[in-house]
Amino acid sequence: MDGAKPTQRQIRRWRRYLEAERAEAAVYRDLASRREGEEREILLALAEAEGRHEAHWIRLLGDKASEPHSVDLRTRFLGWLARRFGSVFVLALAQRAEARSPYDADKDATKSMAADERVHEEVIRGLAARGRSKISGTFRAAVFGANDGLVSNLALVLGVAATGVSAQFVLISGLAGLLAGALSMGAGEYVSVSSQRELLEPSRPLADSRNVLSDLDVNANELALVYRARGMSEADAESHAAAVLKDHSLESTRKHGTHEVVGTGMGVATSSFCAFALGALLPILPYLFGVTGSISIVIAIAAVGIGLFLTGGTAGLLSGASPLRRAVRQLLIGFGVAAITYVLGLIIGFWLE
Repeated sequence: MDGAKPTQRQIRRWRRYLEAERAEAAVYRDLASRREGEEREILLALAEAEGRHEAHWIRLLGDKASEPHSVDLRTRFLGWLARRFGSVFVLALAQRAEARSPYDADKDATKSMAADERVHEEVIRGLAARGRSKISGTFRAAVFGANDGLVSNLALVLGVAATGVSAQFVLISGLAGLLAGALSMGAGEYVSVSSQRELLEPSRPLADSRNVLSDLDVNANELALVYRARGMSEADAESHAAAVLKDHSLESTRKHGTHEVVGTGMGVATSSFCAFALGALLPILPYLFGVTGSISIVIAIAAVGIGLFLTGGTAGLLSGASPLRRAVRQLLIGFGVAAITYVLGLIIGFWLE
């Protein structure tokens, strides 16, 4: 600052930044309270860094710093999630919050603060990646199952209804589609994941291999071949093998080239079955409650639209992408498929008359 008296606009902006830093620090502390070890230390260090940023705005504001200022709704929601869940969803939201930092373009923020925010985004990205890898198998199955249930059963209901059959026949068709689809999805996911695990199991390092390290010919250094076989360059493999031989540990062997399979066959099967069934239930809800005619179709389309929007937005949020963009994409694809099926149903109905 050049010593000039700050404007009211600057003061309001500084106070907004101050409250945001305080809220973000609280989020990181809440997340840290639900973790231990390295992750806890990282989150507490992030909270400490936000505290340094907080001190910067307090210094600029002076006696104005004590005046209350409301935190934006997004930051408050993030804090609420952190206090109650502390899940990967919170880390994904925090990652997007750090990415939106305005400090790069604000002359009142220091360059180090802007750099901190960029680094914080990468740190949160790394922490979120750990959580994403843990749930990616069951989450993929759930999103795929829900989307398939929503789209396929809506398409089935619209296609059958377009032929002019009774509402009872539409309901029976929808229920059959729900049960057949959910069972098929569950069984398919179980076989798929189980087969994948069985295929990759022989590629994993054997735990007993560490016992022979002390007997290796250090000059020949055949351990380097393990790393080269797993994708490392010859120079890197030689260097890494030398370090491993020094402490007689094969732990880092498992860290290079290991094929990670997330989720179990039963876990993804259950996730897929439940998600498909829930998604497929929405298109037949109006028929379950006795609604008939065109109003039932409108309700089914609206219910499925909400479901597609939520699944697309959730997938976008967890992947770190724009939730709105993913939600709209999911909506357009789902409705496009349903529209094609409805037109085909009209054609078939006209042909059968």
